[in-house]
Amino acid sequence: MAHESALLAMLLALGVGAVSPGPSFMMVARTATREGRRPACWVALGMGLGAMLFALAALLGLQAVLKAVPAVYLGFKLLGGAYLLYLGGQIWRGARQPLALDETSAAINPDAPRRDGRAFGLGLLTQVSNPKTAVVYTSVFAALMPAQPSLGFLAALVVLVGCIEAGWYLVVARALSAPAARQAYLRSKGWVDRLAGGLMGCLGLRLLATATEP
Repeated sequence: MAHESALLAMLLALGVGAVSPGPSFMMVARTATREGRRPACWVALGMGLGAMLFALAALLGLQAVLKAVPAVYLGFKLLGGAYLLYLGGQIWRGARQPLALDETSAAINPDAPRRDGRAFGLGLLTQVSNPKTAVVYTSVFAALMPAQPSLGFLAALVVLVGCIEAGWYLVVARALSAPAARQAYLRSKGWVDRLAGGLMGCLGLRLLATATEP
């Protein structure tokens, strides 16, 4: 029972973090309103894989490595901040461009698999662009991990972390890809894109500005 309680506590703690607004949420929301449900769902799945990688890294002791070799952590944060800043700039620059939504079915659209892979990769890269997430995971695991967890327990934890992240963003993708949400986006595309790009860029700048902080 102790193992089950510890697992539930860790999942609840990480679940609260998952629903907090951040670059991952903004990316899923923008994809859903701009491109529709399918690409947004692939972005969400990429987020889930990124969360699993962070959880696995935390269990393997990434925090200890980052503390032992500060230059590695600094490099991770600089790359992550630069990537978020790049995404923000791309979104901002595209704010004035007209948007032609493609409603073509995947069954008759040969480019759908390629776009799915790109959306998945975008979600994965956005999720792993902030190495502080690995530190958060490590802190939660260190505080709540039961003594001598089994390999099955650890495997279940990694999988469930991915399910929580992907599940939440799939809900977001489904909700914001509704016709009403997409039409609202089209009516106000310019300022919505500038807001999203500005926020994404600010998150990148904040990560770069605090790169030397522990």
